[in-house]
Amino acid sequence: MAASFVAALLKHFGAGDERIVRLRDEAGIAALGVVVKRRGGWETFQPSQTPLGCLVVREGIGLVEVLDAIGRGAPALALAVGATQQDPLFCTRPDDGGHIGTLDYIRTASVPVEGSFDDYWNARGKNLRQNLRKQRRKLQDDGVETTLEVLTAPEDVAAGIADYARLESAGWKAGGGTAVAADNDQGRFYTAVLEAFCARGRGRICRYRFGERVVVVDLCIESDDTLVVLKTTYDESIRAFSPAALMREELFRRWWHDGRLKRIEFYGPVMEWHSRWSDDIRTLYHLTWYRWPTLTRAARQLAQRLRPAPTAEPAAVQAAAD
Repeated sequence: MAASFVAALLKHFGAGDERIVRLRDEAGIAALGVVVKRRGGWETFQPSQTPLGCLVVREGIGLVEVLDAIGRGAPALALAVGATQQDPLFCTRPDDGGHIGTLDYIRTASVPVEGSFDDYWNARGKNLRQNLRKQRRKLQDDGVETTLEVLTAPEDVAAGIADYARLESAGWKAGGGTAVAADNDQGRFYTAVLEAFCARGRGRICRYRFGERVVVVDLCIESDDTLVVLKTTYDESIRAFSPAALMREELFRRWWHDGRLKRIEFYGPVMEWHSRWSDDIRTLYHLTWYRWPTLTRAARQLAQRLRPAPTAEPAAVQAAAD
């Protein structure tokens, strides 16, 4: 929710009809956000490139209170106000009822940076540790040297994004048209964000090489004592070597030893590989304030009717950290 991040979201993904909402009380600014008009009300600005809805609330101010104030203070009658993709780590999820309805969004994983790295690593599954040892031996036997680089200077961002784009454009995302490219909106957005964060010492492009070949790139930003992995891509042609997992082991060891971070956030749907690295999983949620409780009940009934029938557990898409 840093201003430079939200400004880049608006520049590259905004439609031009977004509005800034600001709530004040006797102590000053109580909440600040970006909202868009929806049929019958308002909703937080939520392009797919940001994991959380664009709303910040001062500590001690309730999210329900904020949405109620937005709804009742809107320039036209608002039947509902939605805060999308909220994190219970920052905004406690309220109970449904009255004017409030909530809905699960995704389960996400994070890694608390606590104790020693050896204790953390020994608590990981035996299969993960053995697999990475095996891959490192295999690379060593083949004469392949691995190198971890962490780019932090604004002038290095363009090259890091170019490496990221090259890897992602060669993978499965290219077929769906969602890959980052240096000359598309996504590429320009991540370049702007990483340059701004690196200028403040808060940006990290983590790059891993097999010899001279770049095989993994992570795009990361920091806020206080938390690091967020925004995007990850890897060379799918060498997936059998688990390149992203090899890089992550080295990165985690470095971050533990640095002693600055207290949490590493993945902020994406939990997949099978997340469970190998984290035991800390929580559910992000959507929150909607309705002007009248009858609308809350109607929305809940509609959601129940539209809810799909239970099916077998879907196979997880195995992403970059395999």
